[in-house]
Parts: sequence; structure tokens; C-alpha cells
Amino acid sequence: MKIETELLKGAAPVVVLEVLSRGQMYGYELSKAIEQRSGEVLTLGKGTLYPLLYNLEAKKLVTSQWDFKTANRKRKYYSITSKGKEYLAKQKEQIKNLYTGLDLVFGGAIRLA
Repeated sequence: MKIETELLKGAAPVVVLEVLSRGQMYGYELSKAIEQRSGEVLTLGKGTLYPLLYNLEAKKLVTSQWDFKTANRKRKYYSITSKGKEYLAKQKEQIKNLYTGLDLVFGGAIRLA
């Protein structure tokens, strides 16, 4: 089941930072990694992903660099910064608290696999 766009919008920056915390990636690779790691529940199209990456870069949460070595093709690789790692840790704590609150509201009916 795919997540509605509005619901995903708030979680998308944290998802991108989490995936980038495991290593640098270019946009398409990042998009596919998010789909794969979420069991195809989370999908970020390029119309969502690239503006999000530009925003994260403007906030200095990610950095980018061009690579021209791959089959005469230039790719822009994104990496999480130390500021991004700090932000990610805070956001993960907030998500954990949100989950706890939602679980209480739903009477313990929310279960993670």
C-alpha cells in the first residue's frame, strides 16, 4: 500500500537522510533505495526528490558533488553532512515519540513488524 503524498511529505526529508546516512548516492539510486528498503511503500518521484535534495542542501544537511567518470555521464552524488546526522537523530527521536503517541491513541493497535 502506497502512502498518500501529504502524509509522506513530512517524513520524506528524514527518509532521505536515513538512506544517505548509509552512504552517498545519486538521485535515481537514492529513489530506488528508498523504494526497496521500504518494501515499495515509500516512493519519491523526481518531481519530489530533487526539490527535496536541493532544500536539504540549502540547509547544509546534505552536500553534493559531480562525478564525470561513469560512462561519459555526469552524476550528482549526495552525502549527509555532520549537521544532517544531528538533525536526523533529533527527527528520529520525534518520530519515535509520535509513534508512541499514535499507538496510545489507537489503543496499542499499531504494531511494527
